Amino acid sequence: MNARLAAMSGLAATAASHTPAAAAAFGHVALALAALAGSYAPNLSAGDKAALARLFVDKAAGAPAHAKITVSAKSVVCRAGNVDIAAFACELMFGGKKVVLTGRRAHELLATLREAGAPAEGAAGTIYVALHAMRCTIDPDAIARKDGSGAACAFVPGVSQDE
Repeated sequence: MNARLAAMSGLAATAASHTPAAAAAFGHVALALAALAGSYAPNLSAGDKAALARLFVDKAAGAPAHAKITVSAKSVVCRAGNVDIAAFACELMFGGKKVVLTGRRAHELLATLREAGAPAEGAAGTIYVALHAMRCTIDPDAIARKDGSGAACAFVPGVSQDE
């Protein structure tokens, strides 16, 4: 089994051990999710945020070696109006800190959640897309090799029962 498949199997097994409804995303979807959420994570250093931003715009080549970056969020809940079609909002919870996005930034994150496999649920003129217990691991050196490896996220689709 190659290294990428072994890593994917390990991440999926880890996610599955926490809850039977766990899910995972890999490759470009995981990179997008980590970069978008990570740009708001209060526990990431400025250097890690800059590295994620460079990777997301394909600027990894020639960059100095960088340690793996972990992006974790307690929850990400996005909503879009299906009556008020201009209404987009997301709430990201990083531990006890809440970050609120609206407009284009919220839509970008909502679309990425959908691409990662988070289901859309509707209620009273609003579509909700959510996940919780998100943990993404980004390996900048692996991404720079351009072999499809280096980005993996584990999460539980939907809203946490604790919230």
